[in-house]
Amino acid sequence: MRYYVQDRGDQLSIDLSQQFHALAKEEGFKLDAESPEIVISIGGDGTMLQAFHNFIDRIPDIAFVGVHTGHLGFYADWKKEELRELVRLMSGKGDPERLKPRIVQYPLLELEIRKKSGNSSYIALNEFTLKGVDGTVVAQVDINDVTFEMFRGDGICVSTPSGSTAYNKALGGAMVHPTIEAIQIAEIASINNRVYRTLGSPVILPKHHHCDIFSRKDQRLLMTIDHVNVMVEDLISVRCQVSSHKVSFARFRPYPFWNRVRTAFLD
Repeated sequence: MRYYVQDRGDQLSIDLSQQFHALAKEEGFKLDAESPEIVISIGGDGTMLQAFHNFIDRIPDIAFVGVHTGHLGFYADWKKEELRELVRLMSGKGDPERLKPRIVQYPLLELEIRKKSGNSSYIALNEFTLKGVDGTVVAQVDINDVTFEMFRGDGICVSTPSGSTAYNKALGGAMVHPTIEAIQIAEIASINNRVYRTLGSPVILPKHHHCDIFSRKDQRLLMTIDHVNVMVEDLISVRCQVSSHKVSFARFRPYPFWNRVRTAFLD
């Protein structure tokens, strides 16, 4: 098995990474930084985002596994003290009827960004946000090429289902099961009065729909794609839609999504 380890960079994660390498060597795994079959993320959900973007060009060929150094996260199935068991299952020495992991695939967010200085595209695992740097954001929001609303406020967040439990939840968005192929638009502190009106409620769009966000004044904007920040002063528009690609996670034992939600927010 070809593998790679992405750690958070703190001493605990580095130590766990070295421990994983030693266990993997015992099982004959091959460390491969160029074309791994499985990428192990050791740290937190932010480490998984970093691993995802580091291998963005090989997403169809890679499955990810998360090891959390604190509490279990939404992208982590394993605790730091369970590395030996993880490697054992990865080697096929677990249940003989389940020699291979169950691969689950989650939808991603595709972004097409048009600027006066040129165009670019991105893929997000969690979310995309657009915020004002100097003041209120003014943006026209179209759904399927039809004007939906003129937004005024702090910003807009567009999330994937797997990212719906992150910033989107803090904005009052719905938690969406990560296998549902959709994106969610949530407002960040919108202005609603007699003059300016927005829907004031999150909107979920299915796979065959798209939304366009048009900048409607000269404004400096901060775009965030997962953990990547991009400052723009000449934005024309951002098209958001469900990507044709999906991210894969290798499940070596069951850990249902709603169990993760209960553990994260209710236990």
